[in-house]
Amino acid sequence: MTEQQRRSIGRNDGPLESELEDSFDVIVTEGAERLHRTVRTVVITGLFGGIEVALGIMAMLAVLHETGNHLLAGLAFSIGLIAIFLAHSELFTEDFLMPVAAVVSRNGSVGQLAKLWVGTLAANLVGGWAIMWIITRAFPEWSDVLSESAHHFVDAPLALQSICLAVLGGATMTLLTRMQQGTQSDVAKIVAAVGAAFLLAGLQLFHSVLDSLIIFGAIETGADVSYLDWLNWFWYTTLFNIIGGVVLVTALRLLRTKELVEEERAEG
Repeated sequence: MTEQQRRSIGRNDGPLESELEDSFDVIVTEGAERLHRTVRTVVITGLFGGIEVALGIMAMLAVLHETGNHLLAGLAFSIGLIAIFLAHSELFTEDFLMPVAAVVSRNGSVGQLAKLWVGTLAANLVGGWAIMWIITRAFPEWSDVLSESAHHFVDAPLALQSICLAVLGGATMTLLTRMQQGTQSDVAKIVAAVGAAFLLAGLQLFHSVLDSLIIFGAIETGADVSYLDWLNWFWYTTLFNIIGGVVLVTALRLLRTKELVEEERAEG
């Protein structure tokens, strides 16, 4: 069967070729749109992302305080990821698949990607810090849970286990983006968000934004945790989140659609 015949039928040896092409087009188009956002838009979208993930943390802490069960708390945290999806805001780790695909396809530049990553991450942290301050004042009884959770991260040595937890954290969030881009069903997208939240928060994977907000909350309650402790954990978690999202998910996705990437580059 020729390439033209295969394309006309719309199937390859796995998924539908038309579905791959449609998904690729959406990924590149939305990635290019994110790359070309103004600084103001990047910051505001990131602030909302930080606020909404902090509300998910509020639900998680409530369940953790009452039950001590991290798996149930992870399900409660899904409120944050669902809010981010429905409100069209953004977390830093959501910007690994689509914007990188756009850069590789020559629909944006590395400089624009750096602006998006830095702006979104900083805004996530600022917005989340503010909401965590409010949450810690509204629910002072959660201080012990916050302290214990924060120490889980900041006391972790820079060792293979910590690196793997950070790689898995980045890969999980990027896989969530890939799954949500692979369906038109809002119900399926919400189910994917619940599953990702269960893995991310329920298994206490290392995530640069989610866990930073937990650490900020602990600091704000006066726990024996400092911003220097946070920074010592934060730098390598962010690095390995990027590696997990870009290498384990994005690079493999681009390799799977190598012909489409080449076509996009040629057209550009």
